[in-house]
Amino acid sequence: MEELASQWNNFSLSEKEKASYTFLKEQRSGKFILAAEFLTPRFLNMEAMARTFKQLWRSTMGFKIRNQNEHRVLFVFDNLGDINRIIQNQPWSFDKHLVMLQRYNLNHPVQDLVFLRTKFWFQVHDIPARCYLKMEVAENICEIIGKVQKSTKRADEEGGYLMRVSRAGYNAASVPW
Repeated sequence: MEELASQWNNFSLSEKEKASYTFLKEQRSGKFILAAEFLTPRFLNMEAMARTFKQLWRSTMGFKIRNQNEHRVLFVFDNLGDINRIIQNQPWSFDKHLVMLQRYNLNHPVQDLVFLRTKFWFQVHDIPARCYLKMEVAENICEIIGKVQKSTKRADEEGGYLMRVSRAGYNAASVPW
């Protein structure tokens, strides 16, 4: 065993082996990638997860899943529109646990990605009648919860007794796993 360890310490690469290799665009697998971290202490059943998200996301050209260990997964898509829609419709969950998503561009190892924030929709109920007619008042109320991002849908800006007005971030730095 010591002899093997000694040989290993003397191991080195030749100049040809040290050369780097750059992948061409056509050699890369998948065009658009979402990295996901599953905030669960449980084992991830990849088949069940694939079935669940296939039904939920209904992607136009399907997607592939690559398990990265440590509750991290890459979802590889061929359609940018699918990724934009999935990101826009956050948050997502699997098996009653939050799934944090972010775009991934292959420039960094997956294990170096930091998943700290995700978005939630909040509904504000029982806003006084003189306030709910103005979107600005509802936004000011929701700023107490977190950063307000305006909706792109005109229907969300129309007054009513129920107003979906904001998305606020959630800091996941305190998750124990």
